Amino acid sequence: MACGSSGDGIIKVIMEETKNNYELKKQEREKTRERERRQDNFAKIHKSLVRYGFWILTLVVIGYGVFLLAQTAGPDGEDFSTRYEIQGRDHIADGALHLPYNSNPPSSGWHYASPAHGGFYEESLPDERVIHNLEHGDIWIAYRSDISGEAKEILESFAGRYVVVSPRFENEGDISLVAWSRVDTFGIENGVVDDERIKDFISRYDNRGPERVRDVQTGHSGF
Repeated sequence: MACGSSGDGIIKVIMEETKNNYELKKQEREKTRERERRQDNFAKIHKSLVRYGFWILTLVVIGYGVFLLAQTAGPDGEDFSTRYEIQGRDHIADGALHLPYNSNPPSSGWHYASPAHGGFYEESLPDERVIHNLEHGDIWIAYRSDISGEAKEILESFAGRYVVVSPRFENEGDISLVAWSRVDTFGIENGVVDDERIKDFISRYDNRGPERVRDVQTGHSGF
């Protein structure tokens, strides 16, 4: 009987050990599967981050490229303007005498302390007043008063806060486009105003004066 009981005990111990080994292996397998699941999830997340990061970087690069293109894009037409030496930026009293200007219309030099308001005028303005606008980077469109009403309407479409359009008897041509140190004078041919030439001039020389007191103009009709 003692031998039988001893044998049963040994079998029972072996079965317990086998059961314990099975449980241990089962736990190890579960740990391994859990570790593999975590690694797989991490790999998926990493892959997604890389993919989304790539697209974000691509969009940033494209956006920056568009920004640079917008900054460097300029007018397509030829620049017909002439550059003149700057004659200084001195303020003078209204009506005070000064040396002759070196361009017609003047594009720099002695000017009054107060600039003109932007917009369209049917009466002439003192050159000395509008030069102050040029110093601020504004555009001056000076026209001969005897041009047609239709031509005046086209010029008026360019008038705005930073564009002064006014008649000027001393003009050498029908229309003079003036910015700081730049002048482009031309005539109206066959009754047609070259509005593209005006648009290009404004695009090139808007806000190019020595005093930057405002942002580049936007919202003006005609360009």
